Amino acid sequence: MGDQPLAGFRVGVTAARRAEEQIALLERRGAEVVHAPALSVDPNRIDEDDLRAATEALIGQPVDIFLATTGIGMKSWFAAAERWGLLDPLLETLGRAEILARGPKSVGALRSHGLRELWAPESEEFEDVLSHLRGRNLTGRRIVVQEHGQSLSMAAHALRRLGAEVTTVTVYRVVAADDVEPMFRLVEEVAARRVQAVTFTAAPAVAALMEAAVSTGRRDDVITAFQADVVASCVGPVTAAAFERWGVPSIWPERSRLAAMVKQLEVELPSRAAGTTLEVAGHTLLLHGDDVLLDGVEVRLSPAPYAVLQALLVNPGNVVSRRDLLAALPSGTAGSEHAVEMAVARLRAALGTRCIQTVVKRGYRLAVTVEP
Repeated sequence: MGDQPLAGFRVGVTAARRAEEQIALLERRGAEVVHAPALSVDPNRIDEDDLRAATEALIGQPVDIFLATTGIGMKSWFAAAERWGLLDPLLETLGRAEILARGPKSVGALRSHGLRELWAPESEEFEDVLSHLRGRNLTGRRIVVQEHGQSLSMAAHALRRLGAEVTTVTVYRVVAADDVEPMFRLVEEVAARRVQAVTFTAAPAVAALMEAAVSTGRRDDVITAFQADVVASCVGPVTAAAFERWGVPSIWPERSRLAAMVKQLEVELPSRAAGTTLEVAGHTLLLHGDDVLLDGVEVRLSPAPYAVLQALLVNPGNVVSRRDLLAALPSGTAGSEHAVEMAVARLRAALGTRCIQTVVKRGYRLAVTVEP
């Protein structure tokens, strides 16, 4: 297909912010785009009065640990503080604290104002920031958390249980799209499998699509479509994590960037359309759509073992943890690792015991033949 590797594919786009850029990238590669903004064009609404009151209350008070969670949040806060004439005292207050940042965007916003983070997780996940803190003695420590568009009250409560005094600063709240009809239409497109992929650049966009699916009674249809035929393409692991509760497998690029996400789809969609052929434990395994063939013979799989096989095929030969396989199981499956073991057992019964290898204390992998 030359310069248009996505010709013939329909891709749903849920972004509002930078949507034109993403749509142009996809269309330039031949894709037909179905645009359904999940959030407002200006999703990050700031309550100036509340934020100013929180800033004034913070300035001059001792802060032991400061958690910066988003780049846009920090930039918006600093810009607002500058308008109020409070930027210098705010920076002075935060500069005396131990600063932990969730990811590179928040790090960039901090450093642009002369603040330096002491630590940031490679995963860019807030959960890992909390894990980092849980291993420390927090008794009597004052922690200030910049919220990332959604309430972090549960995380704040967990830190308080460890003895910390926690203050959350709400810089902005994520607001849903004014017109939700395109999102309802996209739900129908996914359920009917008339799109081959849907892109997500923010975790709230995942929540918005699933809320629309639940509201229209199409939740199970949407989940099943994502598990089988429609690719849930996320910009990074933070966005992808929002799909875990629904048991939806997703893909994301190594670098959490828009262009990298589109580039990944250039490979993923044509590969899926052509079918996947692998040499597994001396057998030829072919997957094309919902069809699974082993040495040319059709293999019928029920939803749970099929979901496990799909998860193992995302990176053939790589180990997939029981936790990730559990997240990939269909909605309604018993929520324990025993369900994973049962699904793996059924998959082995269908494909042969040597095709699925157990990696002790880590998970399972396909026994693919590795090219030298």
